[in-house]
Amino acid sequence: MNRFLFAAGAVSAAVALVGQDISDQPIKVDVNIVNMFCAVRDKKGALISNLSKDDFQLFEDGKQQQIKYFTRETDLPLTIGLLVDVSGSQVNLIDIERRAATAFFQQVLKKKDVAFLISFGADSELLQDITGSPKLLQEGLDRLRLNAGTSGFGGGPVPTANKPRGTVMYDAVYLAANDRLAREVGRKVIVLITDGEDQGSSYSIKQAIEQAQKADAVIYSIYYVDPYFYSRGGLSFGGGGEGYLKRMSEESGGRVFRVDRGHTLSDAFTQLQQEMRSQYAIGWTPVSDRKDGSYHTTELKLADKNLKVHARKGYYAMPPQQ
Repeated sequence: MNRFLFAAGAVSAAVALVGQDISDQPIKVDVNIVNMFCAVRDKKGALISNLSKDDFQLFEDGKQQQIKYFTRETDLPLTIGLLVDVSGSQVNLIDIERRAATAFFQQVLKKKDVAFLISFGADSELLQDITGSPKLLQEGLDRLRLNAGTSGFGGGPVPTANKPRGTVMYDAVYLAANDRLAREVGRKVIVLITDGEDQGSSYSIKQAIEQAQKADAVIYSIYYVDPYFYSRGGLSFGGGGEGYLKRMSEESGGRVFRVDRGHTLSDAFTQLQQEMRSQYAIGWTPVSDRKDGSYHTTELKLADKNLKVHARKGYYAMPPQQ
């Protein structure tokens, strides 16, 4: 599959010379370049898409760097991993999630975009591998089913043996990043629909974030809680996982979209689509040219303090994939 090679954080060089036409073949540059995608919003949450390179300051490991490549990107190919929570706490929401995700794929996927689908509950399950076919994605969504449990062995692609299982969210993120996105090129996105509760994952939240960063994937979370499930006998409990979602999303360069009475799941998908098509692409020469797997912090600052930038907090200097 011919894909435009612009991997955010892959330090071996994959930038299309900004402003030129994108060919079918990747353009490889014989210098080390780190790339990053970011979105900018104002205080009211509106996307800002008319900034220039001079509006940004970039820091790596605390040292300011020269931005060598800059462009506003709206149509670079996307690889989207949609991860849907089908644990017991989401049982009443699965049909809504299926319908909204169907509309999302129909609207967001363009000619060179691809996607895959993973459900997670007591286990994680790959319902549809990477494809550009809306029909296959729809068939995968049709297979969304409740997957609840509290104990057991075996199960999905990510093992959870010897641990109580309920919602293996971190395992699903790790699986999506490591097994599906690590070798993809272009813009890579993980979209989580969940209440943020994890129980029984083999991997920790730290490991899930690290793997997403190594795969150069941005995590967008849709915080969706069924209030009826968490309210019994007049008491409210559970459903407090928004903070974990915020941590995963912000450290990878994404953000959390909240579903509530004033904002439907379809609204969240619409906002997500707009953000993915309203990003800036920034490239620079890294502090070190060693591809030794080391982690480097990054920070983007804006000249206008009234604006907020959403960008990853760092990258791993990973060796080239064999």
